[in-house]
Order: sequence, then C-alpha cells, then structure tokens
Amino acid sequence: MIITPKLAALAVVMREKRVLLVKRRNEPDAGLWGFPGGHVDLGETALAAAARELREETGVVGLPAQYLTNVDVIVHDGGGDVRFHFLLTAVLCTYVSSEPVAADDVSEAGWVSVSDVLQRQIPCSEHVDDVLRVAQLSNR
Repeated sequence: MIITPKLAALAVVMREKRVLLVKRRNEPDAGLWGFPGGHVDLGETALAAAARELREETGVVGLPAQYLTNVDVIVHDGGGDVRFHFLLTAVLCTYVSSEPVAADDVSEAGWVSVSDVLQRQIPCSEHVDDVLRVAQLSNR
C-alpha cells in the first residue's frame, strides 16, 4: 500500500476560558482528545473544511476566522514504515451556535477548560497544547 500525505483541517473554537475538544474514535489517536477536524475535500479550502468538520463532528456552528498554524503528524509502525501522514491546518473559528454532541467519528465532544488542556489534565493528541497556545495569542 502506498501512503501519501493527506491535508486535514482542525477547528479551534474557544468560549470564555474553555475550548471545544472531541475524543477520537479512530486511528490515529483513538481515545485521545483533540480539536474537531478532518480531511479537506478536493476544491475545498482548509477554512471551509474546518467549519464543515466542526459541524459534522459536534453539531456546533462556527465561522472560520483565520489560519493559526500547521502541524505535521507522521506515525510509523513497529518496522519504521510510515502508517499515517497528515498535514493539519489549524483554523481559529468563531463560535456561533449549538452545544456539542458527538457525531461522525468522535465518541465524545465538549467544552474543556483551557487550563486543564495546558496542564495536561486530560489525554490529548500531540500538539493540542501548542495549537491552543497559538490560538490564545491570536484571540487577544
């Protein structure tokens, strides 16, 4: 099987001192908390993909405001071969409406204290805290 890099978008939504996170159901990162997100479809911008994935995974409506950063996720198997390769584009989204309900490929969704994420009080995917710090700086 040939593995090629895939582009995905993350929706970073903050309200007061909380951030919207989802618990992943599928690999990579099954069982870990992270930002709602997923694949960017052909012809779709990462901004539009972030808003779409946010709605599909949580029911929350958000408006994409700006690009925050990119994160490389490269996962190797036990033999050193690449199993997954994603370029994740983090997009700051402005909360519009609805409360989160887990859907699509997530098992849980909810508002989590920013301090709990930054202090690693919940099991998160790699770089969630880094992206959240960038979002805090952009959201001031």
